[in-house]
Amino acid sequence: MANDTALEQYTDDTRFFGHPRGLSTLFFTEMWERFSFYGLRPLLVLFMSAALSDGGFGFVRTQASAIVGIYAAGVYLFSLPGGWIADRWLGLRRAVFCGAVLIALGHMCIGFASFAHARVPFFLGLILIVLGTGLLKPNISATVGELYTDKGARRDAGFSIFYMGINSGAFLGQLVTGALGEKIGWHWGFGAAGFGMLIGLAVFYFRSPGTLGPIGMSPMRDPDPARQASQERTVKVAICVFAAVLLAMIVTAATGMVTLDPVSIGQKMTVVLVGVGVAYFAYIFIAGNLTGDEMKRMGVIIVLFVFSAIFWGAFEQAPTSLNLFANDFTDRTLGSFEMPAIWFQSINSLFIILLAPLFAVLWVWLARHGWDFSSPAKFAIGLALAAIGFLLMIGAANAVVASGGTLKVSPWWLVGSYFFQSVGELCISPVGLSSMTKLAPRKFVGQMMGVWFLATSVGNLVAGLIGGHIDPRKLEQTPLVFGGTTIALVAAAAICALLVIPTRKMMGEVKH
Repeated sequence: MANDTALEQYTDDTRFFGHPRGLSTLFFTEMWERFSFYGLRPLLVLFMSAALSDGGFGFVRTQASAIVGIYAAGVYLFSLPGGWIADRWLGLRRAVFCGAVLIALGHMCIGFASFAHARVPFFLGLILIVLGTGLLKPNISATVGELYTDKGARRDAGFSIFYMGINSGAFLGQLVTGALGEKIGWHWGFGAAGFGMLIGLAVFYFRSPGTLGPIGMSPMRDPDPARQASQERTVKVAICVFAAVLLAMIVTAATGMVTLDPVSIGQKMTVVLVGVGVAYFAYIFIAGNLTGDEMKRMGVIIVLFVFSAIFWGAFEQAPTSLNLFANDFTDRTLGSFEMPAIWFQSINSLFIILLAPLFAVLWVWLARHGWDFSSPAKFAIGLALAAIGFLLMIGAANAVVASGGTLKVSPWWLVGSYFFQSVGELCISPVGLSSMTKLAPRKFVGQMMGVWFLATSVGNLVAGLIGGHIDPRKLEQTPLVFGGTTIALVAAAAICALLVIPTRKMMGEVKH
């Protein structure tokens, strides 16, 4: 690790809206990566469920939605080993670069598969994106944390700006791929998403040396060279074993030796992911050599983990249930033009872009005036706001059911729902990212970012299993989906609010 003097010119820099210039590099890298990710994701369920005559795969909706859930869950699940690989071997920056390369290759496979109507390269591309995002996502966020020597409101503001970059990419990506994919051809939409990733890769490769300097270049090395070499060898062996198992699974599935049921896999994965989270936290407490204060802060991380998973289980219905509702039951006509259903996905991103700077200022202003809400308090507010968003959708769904499925409801139902979900997201996602870097023990910071995304993985998987039940042939299921989601969010918000005071005490000297 570089000495403090070498780091100061990068951490004390204020040339990017009062923040280090390195934040601009990470901002634009993540923006283009999210352009590709969010540009691709909502196309998947529409493409896979589209009839063969329309260029799709003709999958049943529950299967297509489950695949999207498994894919999104995998993206965040692999953030955990991605953080481990960076902490023990590659370092943050090399992990980000390797991840970007894998993502770009995955998009190329999907673009070719949609053009050739071939399933094997399509699913291979999804796997490559999962692996690449697992390396990139936690480590680029951890690198943002490394730009700040303080752990207070300025860091929270930096993460809010970074989060605005995420949503700028998501907003543009869904507009571009929605227009190309739904109106011209699926492969045009997929290709545009891949091109965005190539831009992000170029930005990171050319800008990071001059703006980030030594930040994130080396992992935390063990003082004992022999032990460090053993750690790196363990990582390399684990990667080789995993690659061999993955290759065997791809071959058996591609040749038809094994038949896969996405819904069943998704249900089993839910249990496995929760088990992974429990086992990992147990490992950290038992073998992590934590101090008493670190154990208390880990307890707060567990609380945030649970409520984060619940929030994402609702919020990540956007590419499935809410996307299908926009496609089937929403009036999308503007004169003679019918908007692509995917464009509704950009509403959330637009709200984040508009509101993220306000929230960045708000947290700092509140802290200066003695109203510095703790992370659990912000989580409780976010869950309650998301509940309001889904409460609105119950009204829209009931109107559709009452008409026997003939009514196309106003788009303002979705706009209102996305507004409340977006404000809730700003109370949870950037706050959660910042909290992981503040609360996690230094030697586990990369892995803790992976744990944060593991919660998102669980939420995405649950959302995928739920989302396929929005179906014009089964109208009665629609209000039940939105009603159940609302009840879960209200209950979670109430429980989280009750935990605010004890968790604030457990955070100790860490600024909230």
